[in-house]
Amino acid sequence: QVQLVESGGGLVQAGGSLRLSCVASGRTYSMGWFRQAPGTEREFVAVANWLIGRTYHADSVKGRFTISRDNAKNTVDLQMNCLKPEDTAVYYCAASRAPGTITAAEKAYDYWGQGTQVTVSS
Repeated sequence: QVQLVESGGGLVQAGGSLRLSCVASGRTYSMGWFRQAPGTEREFVAVANWLIGRTYHADSVKGRFTISRDNAKNTVDLQMNCLKPEDTAVYYCAASRAPGTITAAEKAYDYWGQGTQVTVSS
């Protein structure tokens, strides 16, 4: 069983930046981020697959958020710039043990972190 631990959430003003980090206790092929705002379904944000060397970002964050992965450290970071109030949510780290995972589908991910709160004030 792989454990995921997130860090880096907090409160920031609109237009500001935050960087989230997630460390995995074991090897996974894909690591990514999802988020869930109050009263909404959890939604995909971004994923990075080290095996095929690809990243994939949701349209809602493209150009503002950047996912990056350090394979040696089993970590994934999410650099969030130009934050908006609608980015406010609990952000969850997710990981997959399947080699080809580069998808927004939740069911493709095997492991989940506890979540970290990101609040963007207007």
